[in-house]
Amino acid sequence: MTRPTSRRTVLTAALAAGAGVVAAAGPAGAAPSRTSSSQAASSLVDNRFWTTHTDWRCGSTAGTRAVPGRRPGLVISTPAGSTDYTDPHTGTTTTWEYASWTSPVHRPAVPATEVIASWNAATPEGTWIQVELRGSYSDGTDTPWYVMGRWASADTDIRRTSVDDQTDGKSTVWTDTFSVDDAASGLRLVAYRLRLTLHRTPGTRLTPTVHRVGAMASDVPDRFTVPASTPGAARELAVPRYSQNVHVGEYPEYDNGGEAWCSPTSSQMIIEYWGRTPTPEDLSWVKPGLADPQICHAARYTFDYQYEGCGNWPFNAAYAATYEDMNAAVTRLGSLTDLEQLVAAGIPVITSQSFFKGELTGAGYGTSGHLMTVIGFTADGDVIANDPASPSNDAVRRVYRRREWETIWLRTKRYDANGAVRGGTGGVCYVYWPVDPSACQRRVLRSLGLV
Repeated sequence: MTRPTSRRTVLTAALAAGAGVVAAAGPAGAAPSRTSSSQAASSLVDNRFWTTHTDWRCGSTAGTRAVPGRRPGLVISTPAGSTDYTDPHTGTTTTWEYASWTSPVHRPAVPATEVIASWNAATPEGTWIQVELRGSYSDGTDTPWYVMGRWASADTDIRRTSVDDQTDGKSTVWTDTFSVDDAASGLRLVAYRLRLTLHRTPGTRLTPTVHRVGAMASDVPDRFTVPASTPGAARELAVPRYSQNVHVGEYPEYDNGGEAWCSPTSSQMIIEYWGRTPTPEDLSWVKPGLADPQICHAARYTFDYQYEGCGNWPFNAAYAATYEDMNAAVTRLGSLTDLEQLVAAGIPVITSQSFFKGELTGAGYGTSGHLMTVIGFTADGDVIANDPASPSNDAVRRVYRRREWETIWLRTKRYDANGAVRGGTGGVCYVYWPVDPSACQRRVLRSLGLV
């Protein structure tokens, strides 16, 4: 549920220090967005993802090629060279062949204070990927290439990791989030490119396959509260219920055990809602006799060795997309109405929020950061959530008051129990869905800029 002070905790404190002002539009010549966000969030959030065969044939390549088919992707064709990588978490230096792809320049519809990249990829043993971002500021200068993640689905070749201490004095990468340091100055990111570098063991024909990469850029206003939304239709989805607290003390090498596993526990609930589950072979490493071993598995395979936790947002999305025919993205939604539309279409959503004890009636705890799975809405519009911070699986389903929920989820500033100002996520969430969604699901996902 909570974890010790981290770079994300520092980020939310920094965001609480200043308000934002929307800057002027960026330079001409940047590519327009292929997708758009919903009307409610259009002035706050821009999503751009590269997924199609045409997408992969755009941009610039060095040793990669686009693969067509039902689920297009990007693979290594002829390596561009080799490089030595010293894993900071093992000290091991290994030589890797690599190839790269750089996206076209994308100009977000909203000049941004934050950008979060996410990706879906298959990384067979002996392969891994690096995702980077480089942007242009509204003052005409550029950022360096920032590493947004070094990732593999397993943890035997490299230890998946975020990279600390990345800053140019104008912006900083905090675990998985690019953030303008002083939003109140008016400085904004007005364009960006993403770069993928695919690695493999030299002399083999192995390759990662990247099916999806993109980013959510946003400029959420500085706010302690948010406008009240009007309840929509009632619906509840049959999502499996898992408690992280069943796993207290298990595998402490992964963020001290289950008490900190809200994110992978929530991810596993939705993965299983879509009919996917780890195989017995996948779970063979888990100690016999543990309840719900798939939660231990999710914790291990979302763990960020630099962050020292399982709450890296893109790593959770990437984990979900390792299951057959699954898509996943990290984004922000603009309102509970957007969330209701997804649920109405049969898509549950994982939301990130923080609050002190007493702000969310019925929770019984406070948290500096917690993930829950929204599975429905009552006839009165209240939120039905699978809350992994529950004492047992049977107790996971909760009903939370609508107005309290939308406040703690959508705000960017809050007061803690001591009256100090803290930050909020401003509507961050994970959305997972199958590669062949229904027509209704596709319409909703498209309206939010996710397909």
